[in-house]
Amino acid sequence: MRNHVRTFVLAFSALFATFQAHPQNLTLEGQTGGFITPTAYVVPSAKGQVFSHPALGYHFVNASKVIGDIHTFSLTEGFANRAELGYTRSVHQEGNSPAFSQLWHFAGMNVVHGKVVAIRDGQGTPLTPGLAAGFVVRTGDKFVTGALDQVFTGTLKSYTNEDLYVVVTKTWLHPPIPFLANLGWKATNASIYGIGGQATRFGGRLFGGLGIPIPGPFKTAIVPAAGFTQEPPTSKNLGAILFPPGGRAHLPTTLDYAVRITQKENPHFAFDAGVGQVAGMIGTTVARTPIGPLLVPVNLQARSIFGMGLSLRY
Repeated sequence: MRNHVRTFVLAFSALFATFQAHPQNLTLEGQTGGFITPTAYVVPSAKGQVFSHPALGYHFVNASKVIGDIHTFSLTEGFANRAELGYTRSVHQEGNSPAFSQLWHFAGMNVVHGKVVAIRDGQGTPLTPGLAAGFVVRTGDKFVTGALDQVFTGTLKSYTNEDLYVVVTKTWLHPPIPFLANLGWKATNASIYGIGGQATRFGGRLFGGLGIPIPGPFKTAIVPAAGFTQEPPTSKNLGAILFPPGGRAHLPTTLDYAVRITQKENPHFAFDAGVGQVAGMIGTTVARTPIGPLLVPVNLQARSIFGMGLSLRY
């Protein structure tokens, strides 16, 4: 019995011996990471090279019932395995709700992102996690807050919002359970990555995720994963349309459950597909009707939305 256990452990270890420690896919906003959360990795550069081959990313999120569909196109460049810098264009398609989709009737926004790795995963000892710090700047954000500015003042205002974050990541590809664990903290004034508009203040939020790599066919790795990002409790101007007036919306923690498929050795592509939980009932508002004012629930219908992404590195 003991010999069988030993044989199983050796075989299990061999399955993960060729896995790479650094995932190559890009997040929804273009950084190296999971579907929605950055990790302490960057786009890799070849040995002896300062500049990496650029990584290209595309993501699609289907939230057409109210918020609208979102397409993001990213280009990210790595530097000496210590830093990365990139640009993402977020393109928005209008939703289908006559009551609330007008809060998102805008073309999209621009996102610039960067990251520096202070400690590499496995640096010094195999147990050492990676540590990185980064930023995200979104410009041209007119969603929700800007739309309500236009309603109240007649002037459409475009917002800029930012994230400043630190993140710790550890990839462990050994028995008994291989995993990729990620945990970070960010200071942000963006609600739902800017899609929910401008937060009422700059505040700290937690994010993280966990993935389990599994060997797949044709020299691939399959990684079921889950991630979360805490959201600011409400958005600027949103309380003015809620009942009672001045009330705060309820914006829950954003969750994603995805599966990533990539290459085990020297990965050049990653494909993600999954389900996100963003926001459903966030409050109530008052609608004028022929029979008088009527309380109407504000339901964003985004508690179960489909998303997919593809990243390529040449």
